[in-house]
Amino acid sequence: MHLGAVGTRHCDIDGLVRKLQGKGGPLVFVYEAGPCGSWLYRSLTRKGLACVVVAPSLIPHKPGDRVKTDRRDAETLARLSRSGDLTPVDVPEVSDEAIRDLARAREDALWDLNAARFRLKALLLRNDIRYTGRANWSAEHLRWLARPVFPPPAQQIVFQEYVRTVTERTERLQRLEGALLEHAKPWRLYPVVEALQALRGVQFTVAIITLAELGDLTRFDTPPELMNDLGLTPSEYTTGPRRRLGGITKAGNGHARRALIEAAKAYRHRAKVSEQIPARQEQLPKVICDIAWRAQVRLCGRYRRLLARGKHPNTIAAAIARELAGFMRAIARAQGGTA
Repeated sequence: MHLGAVGTRHCDIDGLVRKLQGKGGPLVFVYEAGPCGSWLYRSLTRKGLACVVVAPSLIPHKPGDRVKTDRRDAETLARLSRSGDLTPVDVPEVSDEAIRDLARAREDALWDLNAARFRLKALLLRNDIRYTGRANWSAEHLRWLARPVFPPPAQQIVFQEYVRTVTERTERLQRLEGALLEHAKPWRLYPVVEALQALRGVQFTVAIITLAELGDLTRFDTPPELMNDLGLTPSEYTTGPRRRLGGITKAGNGHARRALIEAAKAYRHRAKVSEQIPARQEQLPKVICDIAWRAQVRLCGRYRRLLARGKHPNTIAAAIARELAGFMRAIARAQGGTA
């Protein structure tokens, strides 16, 4: 039975529910995860109705099916739901979604700041104005940016606007980072955020992004399940006796995957106890500190072995990030057990 297009307002959904309930039988609502968020799922579950949000990328499709319409998509979801071939996604709680949005806003601000810095440096490079100091965007570099003067007034206006944009976006990033730290402290997963910082390379931003995107890591039954959800497992094409592994699938959460790959680059040096890690581990149980040290010894050694085999640094970072996710799950489980 096809009912045609349905409006997107609450009153439209309520009318649809009343119409379907009048026909008798249990109702199960299924829709694809997308930019409209989780309000529909929460609205339906509050009414005691079954609702499933599925991952669009994991919906089975026939290779030869080249026709896509709303009606065919709805019929496909209904058929696959009856057969149990749909993969549901984890719908976050309201508080978890709020922290996730704040973490993503901070990430967007960082991307905007880097874009503004790139434009400013490109303008200076085109005019052969070079900074000879040690570190870009340090306090000394920012003072140096007040000196260049372009002879054409039009170029000077562009330069000043680019500098102002960098300043404004730096302040925006600082505001969002401060807000993220403030609102993360009363969050239900903040103890796990603190515990994850026992790991090398996993500072506050990496820990908060990972948990905000993935939620409770203990919901994954096995480490490979977490690695699959992150898209860090290698793709595979096996036929007969021939087995071929390719690049990572990238089928999971891109925000958490990028954060973990950046954290994995910290393991390119030998295992050691730095000045920052003991400060982050000061209030943590010994079992968590032991897991963090085992992770550092294993991942540092694996990084160096892969590098000696001639693997590309990006490939190594993805491999280390995959195992790092497993250690993060172990710490989350240990934190739950000690709470």
